[in-house]
Amino acid sequence: MNALLFSFVVLATFVTLCNAQCYFIPNESSASNGDLPDPGIEARSPALAGCKDLSGVTHELKSDWKTENCESCHCSNDGIECCNTAAIPMGYDRDKCQAVFNKETCTYTVLEKKDPLKNCTVTAWVL
Repeated sequence: MNALLFSFVVLATFVTLCNAQCYFIPNESSASNGDLPDPGIEARSPALAGCKDLSGVTHELKSDWKTENCESCHCSNDGIECCNTAAIPMGYDRDKCQAVFNKETCTYTVLEKKDPLKNCTVTAWVL
């Protein structure tokens, strides 16, 4: 019984960590408050509807795209879902090392603070 409970706690932790890297922008019809601004979908006929992202760019319904912040996004009838695609380093010595993000490759490198030419060991990554 304890092994089953432990397995459930581990699984729940991983699901939480994975979902923490995603967000959702509902379209106007999905929003519970009609006074909210329209971040999700333009008010046009359903055949021409598209999703408006946080930058104000409209994307076709059922389209996928990548943002300059290394997120993978999808436009659906309900709105936009975006998830981070860069694995974030978690298991490293934060006193001796620092994580450096490369926006062009959507990757992190963990380097020593005193000697930035040396890599640090990373034992855990979160996507």
